[in-house]
Amino acid sequence: MSTLSDVISCLSDYDPDALPVVRAQQIIREFVTPIHAVEKVALRSALGRVLADDIISTIDVPQHDNSAMDGYAFDGAALDPARDLRLKVVATIHAGARHEGAVGAGECVRIMTGAPMPANCDTVIPQEFTRDASADAVTVPAGAVRPGDNRRLRGEDLKSGTPALRKGRVVRPADLGLLASLGIAEVPVQRRLRVAFFSTGDELRSIGEPLDAGSVYDSNRYTLHGMLTRLGCELIDMGVVKDDPATLEAAFRTACENADAVITTGGVSVGEADYTKQMMATLGDVTFWKIGMRPGRPMAFGRIASNGRSAYLFGLPGNPVAVMVTFYFFVRNALLRMMGAEEARLPLMKVASANAIRKKPGRTEYQRGILSVDDDGVQRVRITGSQGSGILRSMVEANCMVVLGDGQGTVQPGEMVDVIVFDGLV
Repeated sequence: MSTLSDVISCLSDYDPDALPVVRAQQIIREFVTPIHAVEKVALRSALGRVLADDIISTIDVPQHDNSAMDGYAFDGAALDPARDLRLKVVATIHAGARHEGAVGAGECVRIMTGAPMPANCDTVIPQEFTRDASADAVTVPAGAVRPGDNRRLRGEDLKSGTPALRKGRVVRPADLGLLASLGIAEVPVQRRLRVAFFSTGDELRSIGEPLDAGSVYDSNRYTLHGMLTRLGCELIDMGVVKDDPATLEAAFRTACENADAVITTGGVSVGEADYTKQMMATLGDVTFWKIGMRPGRPMAFGRIASNGRSAYLFGLPGNPVAVMVTFYFFVRNALLRMMGAEEARLPLMKVASANAIRKKPGRTEYQRGILSVDDDGVQRVRITGSQGSGILRSMVEANCMVVLGDGQGTVQPGEMVDVIVFDGLV
């Protein structure tokens, strides 16, 4: 098992006091390894889980050539683009039924969507394109269809023996339908990732406790709960842990003995009580960073151990917005990697800024934005106002994050900026 020092030693420009976002992401990606534990779950329970193996189709889907339309099936070789074609109707085929007899020259069958194509038929004309249709005959107008039109081929969706879904895929609703079409009742998935999390700070109070002078309610555990639930993790909420060495040590040991990953908020900034940082360093292979970003500059990362068990550690800042930003841009991908999920970077889109955005080059900034469409149908983004890392309301009002890179300066109105949309994320 490689150490954090091994990973860091490969970076010639490593500076823990001025670490670019991309470097921190690279270190985390290279240090974290997937868990290896597989379980089988019922198909309906597989939604949001990570596939542990390739799913190989054992059948062709569809299993036979079939009609893509309600209409009439016939041999397309009889078509002449210069003249109408009159055909005799010899049978009607409904979905789920099959026509066993032959369809000869000058003949057709009335066919419904999904019904198997009979022998000698390769073309379907939709019923609304026909003329003079009766129970006995129908006319195919010249040029209405071409040979092979409106026929679904056997194995067109999936061929037997080919992968239907790949290992590492997070199962989505459409995947459930695909698996059901293959007759698969149970799915091999990675076990759920266990994540322990707690907040540190003597000033924090849990909901239900009275607030005294200088104290605040702990909101970070609730945003973490929501973000981790969205990822499908098994949660261990350890509450608020006071700034006391013995209490902190007990919390860290319990967390890493029972979880795959540990997330803390608070206790990693300059000027905060250093018990948390001391305990992190005592129990494991941990480094402390000042990342070139706003919000969320201070962060701890590494691996801690206790009684033969170890867990990856993410020490996040205490400010509410900084917690969410560092989670989405550092922790999220690491947890997905631990789950064995395929690479899932957050998609960026280019959007015109509706207003000027002040920015100094030299750090990455994540500003909360509101994406909208103006009267001309053009997408534009404006920031929510004050971007302080303690203003959680700005995350509530926002529907996207404006990502301003290291080298970027002040943005002028109309200038294109990178945006990550929150829909399905927060």
